[in-house]
Amino acid sequence: MDGGAQYNPRTVEEVFRDFKGRRAAMIKALTTDVEEFYQQCDPDKENLCLYGYPSEQWEVNLPAEEVPPELPEPALGINFARDGMQEKDWLALVAVHSDAWLLSVAFYFGARFGFDKADRKRLFSIINDLPTIFEVVTGTAKKQVKEKSLVPNHGSNKSKSNSKGRSESQPKYPKAAQQPKEDEQGVGEEEEEHGDTLCGACGESYASDEFWICCDICETWFHGKCVKITPARAEHIKQYKCPSCSNKRARP
Repeated sequence: MDGGAQYNPRTVEEVFRDFKGRRAAMIKALTTDVEEFYQQCDPDKENLCLYGYPSEQWEVNLPAEEVPPELPEPALGINFARDGMQEKDWLALVAVHSDAWLLSVAFYFGARFGFDKADRKRLFSIINDLPTIFEVVTGTAKKQVKEKSLVPNHGSNKSKSNSKGRSESQPKYPKAAQQPKEDEQGVGEEEEEHGDTLCGACGESYASDEFWICCDICETWFHGKCVKITPARAEHIKQYKCPSCSNKRARP
């Protein structure tokens, strides 16, 4: 892998330039170069990652072999989910993981070169002024800009908008994302009933205050955080396949 692995930004401005270059590369992969990106993410290949470089070039490649790697690694195995989801949902998922990776790289540099509280706050502030990759890929960024230009800035309107947003954003768990049943009998009975249910990823026991999701193939339960699935993301999954089952399907 190339793309400036030896480049180590040391100031807030340099880290931000590094961030913008990598961000532009990944946006390019998920938008203007999306057909090429889609073809490179063949589910029959090994675990692949999407890399963005400060030079605004992107690359789909295997993860770094060195342990620990020089930089934080992006999400592993993005190719395995490609054919199990609608393309737009898959691209949105890759975009979310890309946003997380960009932040991890930026703050890795911040930690490595001793950014203090003020530097970290300034770095996040200028990063936060940019739309996320997810917002760009899904069109949310354009929608937000349009809404800002059309909606008057009145307190009553803002209150109504916020109220509507909260009611519409209540989690609606699909079948695959429901926690074990018997919720109506109380938390105590639920934990007693499912106390022996272990997460297939970390091995920890079931807890009623955590989001869990069950694989529709092997019927194993997982913490949402362990397989990087949020309640909001689960709403759009018709059939959930855990990483292990996705891997097996990709390699018959």
